[in-house]
Amino acid sequence: MGLNDSVKAIAEGCVNAMKLADVMPGVVMSAEPLVVRADQRLNLDDDFLIVPEHLTEQKIMVGGSEILLRKGLEDGDRVVLIRQQGALNFYVAGRLAP
Repeated sequence: MGLNDSVKAIAEGCVNAMKLADVMPGVVMSAEPLVVRADQRLNLDDDFLIVPEHLTEQKIMVGGSEILLRKGLEDGDRVVLIRQQGALNFYVAGRLAP
């Protein structure tokens, strides 16, 4: 291995070590209780998921009727997951368009 190859290998190692987060797709397998399958092999339950408010159901009462403002995650929804390097929790960043 020449000097150029050695420097290249060291640089690649540094870049990989600086990787701060993994972004991966997921699919909602169950909305209640929440289970998301990540990377075709890992089922995550709500103990490992951080779900932002914009992905939760919100209803309001108007004139005695309940109105759905925002639907929550549903079975089959495709989502984007972000995992901080070395962390066990996954942040559900958003829902992908069908």
